[in-house]
Amino acid sequence: MLETAAERRRALTGGAISLAAIALFVGLAAVSLFFSGGSAAILGIVLDPYILRVLRFTMLQALLSTALSIAFAIPVARALARQPHFAGRVWIVRLMAVPMGLPVLIGALGLIGIWGRQGMLNSLLMKVGLDEPVSIYGLTGILLAHIFFNLPLACRLMLAGLERVPAEYWLMASGLGMRSGSVFQFVEWPAIRQLIPGIAGLIFMLCATSFTLVLILGGGPAATTIEVAIYQSLRFDFDPGRAIALSLLQIALTAMILGAMAFIPRIGDEGLTEGRSIKRLDGKSPRARLADGLLLLIAVLFLGLPLVSIIAAGLDADLIKLLQEPIFWQSAGMSFAISLSAALFSIVLSMAMIRARHAIVSKRRRDVADRIFFSAMGGASSMVLLVPPIVLATGWFMALRAFGDATRFAALLVVLINMLMALPFVMRVLEPAYLVHQRRTQKLAASLGITSLARLRFIDWPALKKPLLTALSFAMALSLGDLGAVALFGSEGFVTLPWLIYSRMGSYRTNDADGLALILGLICLLLTIAGTAGEPRRENGDGER
Repeated sequence: MLETAAERRRALTGGAISLAAIALFVGLAAVSLFFSGGSAAILGIVLDPYILRVLRFTMLQALLSTALSIAFAIPVARALARQPHFAGRVWIVRLMAVPMGLPVLIGALGLIGIWGRQGMLNSLLMKVGLDEPVSIYGLTGILLAHIFFNLPLACRLMLAGLERVPAEYWLMASGLGMRSGSVFQFVEWPAIRQLIPGIAGLIFMLCATSFTLVLILGGGPAATTIEVAIYQSLRFDFDPGRAIALSLLQIALTAMILGAMAFIPRIGDEGLTEGRSIKRLDGKSPRARLADGLLLLIAVLFLGLPLVSIIAAGLDADLIKLLQEPIFWQSAGMSFAISLSAALFSIVLSMAMIRARHAIVSKRRRDVADRIFFSAMGGASSMVLLVPPIVLATGWFMALRAFGDATRFAALLVVLINMLMALPFVMRVLEPAYLVHQRRTQKLAASLGITSLARLRFIDWPALKKPLLTALSFAMALSLGDLGAVALFGSEGFVTLPWLIYSRMGSYRTNDADGLALILGLICLLLTIAGTAGEPRRENGDGER
């Protein structure tokens, strides 16, 4: 028992407050929709053939997108991990955060610019004589787009896992003369394997709740997800009862998946380390360098070409004119304030739940209530992905109508919804780092009697600074690119950058929209750079970190 009773009590209280806050915010929106729209459709949709077809397609595209994203991310993360001196490596890692910060609509336009019928790649394929170029619409396009957005996320989380492997493991592998296949089998795969369930669950939920990509690339009723059906219920029919029924159906599906994931073993201890410098010899052979280089080049082209398409279209816009418009600075200031607030709230909430979960795990005896509390906090951080932002916004909009103009609360609601959207990302960045840090330091801190603020200042902050900055940049980029929560409240008095882009597109000022998308992408890139500012500088030649 290494924590004091007071520390454990504070941790559990913080976790309980965070869990209650999430439940209250999501629950009130759902209750508001339930009572305002009627519940007759809840049972009716279960037997609706169209909904069953939508349900099957939702599951199919989410499963395929998850499997393909994971499969492609493993070799890319491995190549990045064993080539610490690859030219532009840090920029490749930063590039992988850009798709997360891009508004999905803009990312889809970039993909169409490359993979569309008149896109660069298909034009090249037709020039070499192929009659049937790649189709960006339908299931193929949805899978392509989901891989574009989710492969970088999976890759970065796997890379972080590989970089936490103790240096002694690599030293032993080198000493035993392990070849590349053996290194993967005995060192790399065990480190990646324990991360896959969490990453796959996150990606599956992102794909199951995908909206904009499916709406643009789905190609019609044959490729529609539950999320799009919810949108149609709200936007065209204004049937909140049907929308909440579809949301409950979605929650039930992923709840089953989360239940199955609960039986998967937790992340194990990476092992004790003496803090030696990491030296990887398995990536130094010319063959390994060539293979990793080609793999990283393909990954860069896959992720970079749509961004190049966006840049090319954006540079055609009159950027000087856009920067001189007062509405630009108003929307940029609003976006920055919302994203920073949402990111900070998300980190505070995540750390409270992570500390509470760790306090429960540290108890010698855990009863049923502890296990339920532990699972509820883990589930709450992921379950929020199942409640679409537009449904949350609609629920609160209807609830706040009783207090007058609901748009007065627009900024606060968007901050809270963005905070919930960022929570799964932040939890998955911070929790593994926090657990490993606790395993390595809590005995020493307890023996020295270092607690509370002194522990935070001298032990926790130096070790957790980097994952905290990474989580902050992830959360801010995600919030900056969000349109769903703003769509309901966007007006002349409440404008964010994504809403401004959407408005310009809606008024057929696509050139301005391309320019604003380019500016937003640059802001996300700067955020990513700030988030990885703690990256240790690589030394030449020996792979030291």
